[in-house]
Amino acid sequence: MAVKAVIPFLVTMMLVTGVCNTLLTKYQDNICVRDCDAPNPKDRRHFEQPVIQTAQMFVGESGCWIIVGLISLFRRYFSKDQGYKPVNSVDPESDDASSVRSHTPINPATAALVVKEDRIPLKGWKILLLALPAICDICGTTLMNVGLLFVVASIYQMTRGALVLFVGLFSVLFLKRRLHFYQWFALATVVIGVAIVGLAGAIYKDHKAVPTSASAAMLLIRDAAITASNKARSPEALRTIIGILLIAGAQIFTASQFVLEEFILEKYALEPLKVVGWEGVFGFSVTVIGMLILHAAIGRTPSGRYGYFDLVEGWKEITHYRAIGVSSIAIMFSIGGFNFFGLSVTRTVSATSRSTIDTCRTLFIWIVSLFLGWETFKWLQVLGFALLVYGTFLFNGLVRPPLRACIVGDEREELLEEQPIEHQ
Repeated sequence: MAVKAVIPFLVTMMLVTGVCNTLLTKYQDNICVRDCDAPNPKDRRHFEQPVIQTAQMFVGESGCWIIVGLISLFRRYFSKDQGYKPVNSVDPESDDASSVRSHTPINPATAALVVKEDRIPLKGWKILLLALPAICDICGTTLMNVGLLFVVASIYQMTRGALVLFVGLFSVLFLKRRLHFYQWFALATVVIGVAIVGLAGAIYKDHKAVPTSASAAMLLIRDAAITASNKARSPEALRTIIGILLIAGAQIFTASQFVLEEFILEKYALEPLKVVGWEGVFGFSVTVIGMLILHAAIGRTPSGRYGYFDLVEGWKEITHYRAIGVSSIAIMFSIGGFNFFGLSVTRTVSATSRSTIDTCRTLFIWIVSLFLGWETFKWLQVLGFALLVYGTFLFNGLVRPPLRACIVGDEREELLEEQPIEHQ
């Protein structure tokens, strides 16, 4: 009973830290660092250092080693048991039984350090294999950080829903998984949802009034088409479109990261929290080396000054502006906490619970952004988000397919058996 009482706390903290990751990063993007007294807001310059933000994320992931050390010390000096006995957690009458691991650790707080025994231990030089998904993480995270500069936080988070599309495609191409017809339909629904969310961000600006009457809702599609034709070529719309394309394209690298992790961990065994820790070490090392090279080649040139690769200016902004420095530290702790809490619950709760957590995360980011005045409510965005949620739930088998002929039996297989979680 005491163990079950811990699960709501872990889920809550996973949700809180996941929301903070996006909001804190967007908060950094909104901090003015130059020409802050300019009368025209467009002339003010804000913190735009997506590569440094990527490095921050890897520092947070590397912090997982602190948790590994603390758990090891606890096991050595305070734990009465030398190990944790697995128990069968599958409820044969539960709809979610097929999505829960057959052996779940008694203590969910140590689930991040549980590993299957039927694989070869990942150690020695083979640890370097984790540098491959870390490099994918670098590319994906940096592209998403650049995209976040151009869009509001909720559209950023919703566009990341395209991840399921690329995970599904890559699982078929490289892991030889098989998709049913309803799953292909779900992927198409996700694509349409992402497109509508992007359309809402491109054609509806934050100063635009929100329709309140029922007739306005009925004319939503016509209004969207007219507005799109009038505003699609505006600089603001183009920036939003570029941002959405960058975020959606970044999901290719994130999906590649998940598939590589699955490919490696199908053969080799390593505790999930240590996987994140090693990827944090490799990712931070590669990012720093890349930052130094790009600063020497681009950042220190006249055209590259104040740009994404100006390492000296980025460090100066972090150290001279307290809000940026404090938020950077907060992001590191938030990333580390999100990985720990996420890995602790991902094998403890069902697929329904995981999908619900992800949905709530996007909703909370949306609500907080509205409350802070970072964006305004858009009905078209609601439609896109609804399609995203439905497509994702349908793909994961959490809702029934629309046609009876699409319903399959128990032969549905997991695309990624290791149940990877997003690192940010």
